[in-house]
Amino acid sequence: MDKKYDLIVIGTGPAGEKAAVKAAYFGYKVAIIDKQKPYGGAAVVTGTLPSNTLKETALYFSGAYEKGLYGIEKHLDRKTSIADFMYRKNYVTCNAAYAVEINLILHKIDCYDGLASFIDPHTLKISSLEGGQTIQGEHIIIATGSYPCHPQDIDFSHAQIHDSDTILDIDHFPKSLCIVGAGVIGCEYSTIFSTMGTKVHLVNDHSQILNFIDSEITEKLVNQMQRGGVNIHFSTTVKNVEPVNKNNSLRIELDNGEVLETDIFLYAAGRNGQIKALNCEKIGLNTGPRETIVVDETYRTNISNIYAVGDVIGFPTLASTSMDQGRVAVAHIFKTEDLNNLSTLFPLGIYTIPEVSTAGITEEEAKKQKIRYGIGRARYKDILRGKILGVGDDSFLKLVFEMETKRIIGVHIIGPLATEIVHFGLLLVQDNKLLSDILRTVFNYPTLHELYKYAAYDGLSNLKGHKIKL
Repeated sequence: MDKKYDLIVIGTGPAGEKAAVKAAYFGYKVAIIDKQKPYGGAAVVTGTLPSNTLKETALYFSGAYEKGLYGIEKHLDRKTSIADFMYRKNYVTCNAAYAVEINLILHKIDCYDGLASFIDPHTLKISSLEGGQTIQGEHIIIATGSYPCHPQDIDFSHAQIHDSDTILDIDHFPKSLCIVGAGVIGCEYSTIFSTMGTKVHLVNDHSQILNFIDSEITEKLVNQMQRGGVNIHFSTTVKNVEPVNKNNSLRIELDNGEVLETDIFLYAAGRNGQIKALNCEKIGLNTGPRETIVVDETYRTNISNIYAVGDVIGFPTLASTSMDQGRVAVAHIFKTEDLNNLSTLFPLGIYTIPEVSTAGITEEEAKKQKIRYGIGRARYKDILRGKILGVGDDSFLKLVFEMETKRIIGVHIIGPLATEIVHFGLLLVQDNKLLSDILRTVFNYPTLHELYKYAAYDGLSNLKGHKIKL
């Protein structure tokens, strides 16, 4: 007889782990399935943690942030190997994966290794090297994540052609690298490798990068990327990629007629939902574009006992939001009434060098919404903490606020620790705070949070000339 559970979760990424643990915490009998170890999904194995760790590793080995601090170049006693570069990434991800597995065990969750597929809306088959078995669940949450897109005209079996997962398995530092896709992943890897001295070509089919970010921020990021050795090819795509055997490189032909020759090629333009093995069509589960699963505001699918959370449902595909999607789904399944919806306002963090992070609306969105808005800016180099860190000209914090009320509606940051200091800005936007609320706040001194105070004063200064009572 099949083993029965109150809840079965498919996938051990941030969404799946948090959903399973929450249900177990409330006393329900829970099983979780993952196709293979290590646990943790893309966030732990191939995505968020690896790229963030590699960013910090690149900064350490290159001494990029120390040049402005000491006015000298940092030199290593020996040449950095790919093993040196990947060591910390491997250490962090292994520890994180172990922590996920232990968390599941401590909550007495039954863990199954294998590929899950639906037999009916309550029954799952688990296929593994050891054979197959079936289990049943009163409720099921799909949290299978996503996988990198593979265009058919690119031969990903070639040793020098990679996606955003396999790039973590390279066995040498490339002297040159072509990256397709100037989204979050493409921009992060462009700055990581260029910081380590690789000549990077970034191919983007639009006229700007990261078009969901405030354009003033992306303009500064582009400037810093270009100064760091990233050659950005705007408004073009890759037409053909083929090996050049004489020097073990790749010949990359672009639509605009340019021809590049690089050691490695990375395709980082989009990901699809991981649903192929699930047999969604067998049970009539509604799916959407890019192999995503369609859900309502409670993360329920068109089948009443099946929910889906995380990257498999599409935007925003963030580890932070995925965790809470899992928790919200469990709240609706078991009526725990502790977290019934996910906030519509959340921070975006991009782990480029330098970091970019935002919360709230951009200046462009304020214009589209016909909001009478003001701007306040503060540069890292103009506050003492920025001087201590040796931060350059292009790092700054930008406030967008309503002109009449001075209510803060957007916070945008580029610079070291942007993904950390944005959280104060998130609360300002979320709680409808005013510029005056920043001025009344006392920060530790000297810290980067002073940027908020300088930007608030700058915003008030910029209002002069308008007939508005300050």
